Amino acid sequence: MIITIDGPAGSGKSTVARLLASRLRLRFLDTGAMYRAVALAVLRAGVDETDVPGVTTVARSACIEFHDHLLLLNGDDVTDAIRTPAVTAVSSVIAALPEVRARLVELQKEIGRQGSLVTEGRDQGTVVFPQAEYKFYLTASTETRARRRQRDLQDQGESMELPEVRAQLARRDHRDQNREHAPLRPADDAVLVDTSDLTIQQVVDSLVARISPKPARECHKAPPGQSKS
Repeated sequence: MIITIDGPAGSGKSTVARLLASRLRLRFLDTGAMYRAVALAVLRAGVDETDVPGVTTVARSACIEFHDHLLLLNGDDVTDAIRTPAVTAVSSVIAALPEVRARLVELQKEIGRQGSLVTEGRDQGTVVFPQAEYKFYLTASTETRARRRQRDLQDQGESMELPEVRAQLARRDHRDQNREHAPLRPADDAVLVDTSDLTIQQVVDSLVARISPKPARECHKAPPGQSKS
């Protein structure tokens, strides 16, 4: 079973997907972390994020692996290192490159072939897993998302005024929604969930309520000596 959760930055999709996976005892695929890992690799290699051939080379040579709750980049634990504002800024740029997306979509599909999972991102239900059994698209007001992002930064020891956070989100939204390759949008068959006035637990509960095992198809056998009608 594949469950996709897409949405813009600050919609709560990463936290919701992680908790949902835990609740359902499924694997969790954090695709945003994969793009951040490539961004970190680009920064470490000293490659400019606008250098498409250079970024593509880094993306194709990067070894990205998930082990339990850790993200490894070329064997190094970068779980915390990918959450800095510098990585966020570069990630936003390289995520729009078709060459980078093609490489990571390839990896994501391979992970999906290994069994059931909950995956979150911006193109999971539209591009990576279009045949997923359950698709959700989380959204929230710009103000709500900006405040959430500001709190995340504060938790990381970073300080940023709300207007700047709001402006960054607006730029990210515009870039994601208007890129030529795999733009951010809900899948046609996705369930839309506005998380603006909901707690994380309420969102998780609402998704769980929509996910139920399909009843097994009954096979009615005719009594001996009788044929099925």
